[in-house]
Amino acid sequence: MIVAFWCVLIAIFLPFLCAVIAKAGGGYGLKQNHDPRAYLDSLQGYARRANAAQLNSFEIIPAFAAAVIIAYITEGADLVTINVLAVMFITSRLLYIICYLADWAVLRSLVWFVGMGIVASFFFVSM
Repeated sequence: MIVAFWCVLIAIFLPFLCAVIAKAGGGYGLKQNHDPRAYLDSLQGYARRANAAQLNSFEIIPAFAAAVIIAYITEGADLVTINVLAVMFITSRLLYIICYLADWAVLRSLVWFVGMGIVASFFFVSM
């Protein structure tokens, strides 16, 4: 399997990393699983930001997965380019999560735009 496909798998699991951080940051959250959505909505500080990062991470998965698959099946880009872009995207997502947790809003937005640019790049290299 190509590296880019492994990156899609990593992207699928990144939101769950954020969820663990959010629940752990709320104190007893790892034990509080009766109504997790209400619990996560009640969080404050970095735990609340971790939950927001989780939601955003879920939102970007379909675009990233589609971009990787389209780049792969069109055969317009070589595998090295697809793999490099995929690793760059995962790196941008990790930086995005770090920026969100640290409450670096402007830098977080810049990293988000970089990630979206990388997703768009899959389409451009596939032409």
